[in-house]
Amino acid sequence: MANPTLSEKSFIKAAQEGIGQGAMTVKGTVNKIILLGALVIASAAGSWFVFASNPTLIMPLAIGGAIVGFVIALILAFKQQLAPTLAPIYAVVEGIFVGAITLVFESMYPSIGLSAVLLTFAILTGMVGLYKAGVIRATPTFKRTVMAATAGVAIFYLVAMVLRMFSIEMPLIYDTGWFGIGFSLFVVGLAAFNLVLDLDRIEQGAAYGAPKYMEWYCAFGMIVTIVWLYIEVLRLLSKLSSRD
Repeated sequence: MANPTLSEKSFIKAAQEGIGQGAMTVKGTVNKIILLGALVIASAAGSWFVFASNPTLIMPLAIGGAIVGFVIALILAFKQQLAPTLAPIYAVVEGIFVGAITLVFESMYPSIGLSAVLLTFAILTGMVGLYKAGVIRATPTFKRTVMAATAGVAIFYLVAMVLRMFSIEMPLIYDTGWFGIGFSLFVVGLAAFNLVLDLDRIEQGAAYGAPKYMEWYCAFGMIVTIVWLYIEVLRLLSKLSSRD
């Protein structure tokens, strides 16, 4: 999800601290997004074959990947300088998580993984196009609204996880009715709008001359959002498929 700690002041401070280290560029960040994305895909594909031959590994590795990814995200929220080292590791463990989750959904709804990949790519391409064309702009009000909604969804998911430990299900997350589908559509849209914040963050970092390591951090942030978007698309498609 979006990282609100990377404000304009954060970039100015990072630029001052990174004098002599080389400056962040949009092109450099895009190259690193492609690299991290390739690591996620390769890791997911590799784990797919491992899980297919040994299904008992699915849940342990999925949970392990999620935990390691979360810990890395927490570290990078406060230590962006470590991004060149930790971002690739994050991409690999998230790939394992994505591969496991996809295989679980695939076992219930054949071909859902391919559909989710194509839809996620279409949304990503569309949001980048709309942002570059100036149709969607990351205004201060837009940023505050998206960040607040994202925080609300994160808290909602956290509460749902805690309640599930006591066998209490939050209906909106798992409900396959129209309210559940509507909730998933909302979260998919929210994840898509977070892509706009990521794109704006990349341009801001380059404009303020942030140090080179921020390319890795901003690329990491974009991968976090894309993975989140993919998981939400997967959940939405599963709800729609269950109604067929």
